[in-house]
Amino acid sequence: MKKYIGFFLQGLVVLAPLGATVYIFYIIINAVGRFLPSNYLVNPYVDPVISVLIGFLFITGVGVFASSFLFKAVFNAFEHAMERAPVVKIIYSSIKDFLSAFVGSKRKFNKPVLVTLNKENDIRQLGFITQSDLKEFGIGEQMVAVYLPSSYSIAGQTLIVPVSSVLPLNIPASDVMKFIVSGGVSDID
Repeated sequence: MKKYIGFFLQGLVVLAPLGATVYIFYIIINAVGRFLPSNYLVNPYVDPVISVLIGFLFITGVGVFASSFLFKAVFNAFEHAMERAPVVKIIYSSIKDFLSAFVGSKRKFNKPVLVTLNKENDIRQLGFITQSDLKEFGIGEQMVAVYLPSSYSIAGQTLIVPVSSVLPLNIPASDVMKFIVSGGVSDID
């Protein structure tokens, strides 16, 4: 019985990322299909192909539009308005900063470290230095902010630790993040 449960879990590990990707793509294709006239039926076998092609064109069009000067100007105006609204500012800027920490040119999770949490028992945890300068908080130069991601989650915690408790790692940040998120079962390339 344990053998079959192991096979099931291994199959789940293989299929879950693929299934999530297909599902997200399916949602996008259906959303695009809702904007099409209901009488565009050509053939029950051809219609899904048409929807997929329109979905690809739509996604590509969004990509082209997002890289244009006009989009950047409109988006900057929208972002400026969002950052001036009292309550919205907190939510919007937090989510924006969180997402930009993972992707884009302002990645913050690019300094992997090993943090000693308990010197007596030599307990350590992998994390990322997110701030080396904490003067804004009135904290001395001997302290740094370290984000410790949780396994199988986007959650984590930020600790303020002494620089002496932090060992910089000479490993690509993406490999460290993959190792942490997988609970330590992922191999480092």
